[in-house]
Amino acid sequence: MGFRYNSFMNVAMKNLPEDPLLLRKIILSLETEKEKLTQKTEFLQEQNNLLLARLFSRSSEKQSKSDPRQLQLNLFDEAESLADVDTDDNDEDQTSEESVDVPAHSRKKRGRKPLPDYLPRIEIIHDLPESERICSIDESILVEIGREVTEILDIIPARVRVERHVMIKYGCNHCHKGVKMAPRPLRPIPKALASAAMLAHVATAKYADGLPLYRQGSVLTRAGIDIPRNTLANWMIRAGQIVQPMINLFEDVLLGYDILQADETTVQVLKEDKKAATSKSYMWVRRGGPPDKSVILFDYDPSRGEHVPKTLLAGYKGYLQTDAYVGYLAVDEDPDITLLGCFAHARRYFADVVKALGKSKKGKTGNAGKALGYIRRLYAIEKKLREAKADQATRFKIRNERARPILDELKSWADKVRPTVPPKSTLGKAFGYLSNQWSKLILYLDDGRLEIDNNGVENAIRPFVIGRKGWLFSNSVRGVKASANLYSLIETAKANGLEPFAYLRHLFTELPGAQTADDFEKFLPWNVDRSSREKN
Repeated sequence: MGFRYNSFMNVAMKNLPEDPLLLRKIILSLETEKEKLTQKTEFLQEQNNLLLARLFSRSSEKQSKSDPRQLQLNLFDEAESLADVDTDDNDEDQTSEESVDVPAHSRKKRGRKPLPDYLPRIEIIHDLPESERICSIDESILVEIGREVTEILDIIPARVRVERHVMIKYGCNHCHKGVKMAPRPLRPIPKALASAAMLAHVATAKYADGLPLYRQGSVLTRAGIDIPRNTLANWMIRAGQIVQPMINLFEDVLLGYDILQADETTVQVLKEDKKAATSKSYMWVRRGGPPDKSVILFDYDPSRGEHVPKTLLAGYKGYLQTDAYVGYLAVDEDPDITLLGCFAHARRYFADVVKALGKSKKGKTGNAGKALGYIRRLYAIEKKLREAKADQATRFKIRNERARPILDELKSWADKVRPTVPPKSTLGKAFGYLSNQWSKLILYLDDGRLEIDNNGVENAIRPFVIGRKGWLFSNSVRGVKASANLYSLIETAKANGLEPFAYLRHLFTELPGAQTADDFEKFLPWNVDRSSREKN
């Protein structure tokens, strides 16, 4: 090996030019090439570290505050839980969490929560036998002086039963005509075997609990009931269709309020016109409505193009909070819509930098850690406001007093650091996102109703993403559209404090008799009687 290297160097030395200027140009050219290769190597190493972190690190966004090196081990880094990290500069960005003064509020009492009053109770009396009701001191007969009560939670596994609806007929013994019969009860799906409760149970199990229909079929089989999966699927399709009037009312409320969040995720549909079974389609999610009338709507579309948000937001006026996906840029051209940025996405870019550093950096997170420190301070303010349940005016006031100086400091620092960072590196992309989105990121200061990030709609998508891991795909467009409607009903019910099964059972029981718009409006989650929230 040494012989080959020496031979190569001898040949190279013989071919070097004698002109010093030309020789200097060659050296500069080689140094430039070396710098490019070094940057490329570092970039590839960062990408490798990032992929390894995503594959093998824990998925929790929280980490230990005592060990900043755990920043390298987390799949996602939550700004609220970011500890003081080791950086090259010691400044106030790494100080302890700021205190935020908010109106006084009552703290929840710690300890085990009492069991709900609406749950049925049975009493099991534990008594002494008569032979033991004698005083051990003077042998007198003991009398009852009180009772100690301990409540424990019990459960009766789900039972399947058959409802026999008997319609009694009446006839005339004289004319043998004029036969009358009690009216048949209305059913959510005519001629189907499923009651309102059965439909609500299957829908809740799949769309709220992520239990695919084939597993639900197995559960029913164990109970001695053989219902094919195709039958269960048809029930869900029909259920999703009959609730369309409710979805229309949801959309009216959603678009009538001037704050809205949006996001999208993939879904696979096997039987779709002009698309391969393996191709991706999309489930678009919108979250909005007044604080006391929260609405979450799922909409299927085969495309992720910019025409989809334009269609979904037709006639909408107000703030639209999204990630930086370019499909929403067409909406930004509408003078009635103001795009709002998401600090959670900005935070994730810098968190990716920390993960890309790898273990060799020994916890030195540098500029990425400093940026996360700034963002952590912003989220600390939001956490205090949320815990205090601050009103709109208080949120606006404190944000502008406390958050705005932090944002100004972050912007000034980022503008100085960004030119020194290679733009194609992981850190360069993080600074690029922060800079390009800055005007949208700071808009949350303008209105106390706005949020610092888009996590509200991302949390609404999570049940869909978790469920997708179980049922994998939709067979048809009819099926995925029905699923979108049922996801909308369940997530909107949850957002308004309703128990999904109880709400769906109530809805499927009453919908067959609804005829007018007023009838349907009575079934909106915020108009439903409180008893439907609690009864199971």
